[in-house]
Amino acid sequence: MLRLIVGLGVPVLLVVRLGAGGVVDALGAITWPAVVAALALGAMTTVAGAARWCVVARGVGLTLSLRDATADAYRATLLNSLLPAGVLGDVHRAVRHHRPGDARGARAVVIERVAGQVVVVAVGVTVLVASPALLHSLVGPGLGVLAGALGVALLAAGVWIATARRATRVRVALLAALRDVREGLGRVRTAPAVLLFSLIALAGLLALFVLAARTAGVSAPLGQLLPLVTVALLAMSVPLTVGGWGPREAAAAVAFAAVGLDPGQGLATSVVYGVLALISCLPGAVVLLADAVGRPNARRWPGWAALPWRTCSPSSATVRVRPTPAG
Repeated sequence: MLRLIVGLGVPVLLVVRLGAGGVVDALGAITWPAVVAALALGAMTTVAGAARWCVVARGVGLTLSLRDATADAYRATLLNSLLPAGVLGDVHRAVRHHRPGDARGARAVVIERVAGQVVVVAVGVTVLVASPALLHSLVGPGLGVLAGALGVALLAAGVWIATARRATRVRVALLAALRDVREGLGRVRTAPAVLLFSLIALAGLLALFVLAARTAGVSAPLGQLLPLVTVALLAMSVPLTVGGWGPREAAAAVAFAAVGLDPGQGLATSVVYGVLALISCLPGAVVLLADAVGRPNARRWPGWAALPWRTCSPSSATVRVRPTPAG
């Protein structure tokens, strides 16, 4: 409920406060070249994320082709954009690759996802540290208190996991996860490739944000614009979004105002980015459709199996032989 309130309420409040005229004009400025560019940038980001996933999966001893990884990544991105939690697409991806008794498939998805988020957060924090005006505008006492409370909660959870008897299974799972992290990220054969693909994916997201800003009519120089869109992208890591909406719009408006630009342009840029991001992952709908068509029994009539004249193939029959007294 809190995620829905923040993810949907914050953009509405910003539109009421700043006005809807700039947002409507920016949405009307989306042209077919912008749509094609969004699809191309989405393909770049998705393939880079899929390649990163392949590297991690192979590092932990699994076999995953780039083709299958790209299809699953498109499906996950679309579900993340449409479903409230923002991560259900990745949960679906982890469930698909989980095998009973072997959690490496699910852990590889988690490791790949976390590795990408770590790169985004690291770049965003670096930009904030290098931009004192942005840091002063975005980091207030409320955010400091929230960060302190989160740190205390993590410390308490760590102490409980390390000492409590009931946390034995958790400790075993964490040790297995740490082994996979070491193999998937901490080796010479994996770490550089994961970092490279993460930076490529981040570059695609930033380029899509710049495209949204230009579509919304923002004429600021690229050197001034990149830190602003990086901060807006960093805000999407806050786990209180609905498909990325909410904190992103607030961060964009505040960041634009911090450097003397119109906060309404920041809001319009973020809204256009949300629309273009949804367009960029539309190939995931083709993957979902292919799943529905290729699912077993998808084209079979519900009562077809009960028809008396249906022939039974030998492969679907079970033959039981009872030995006779004569052998």
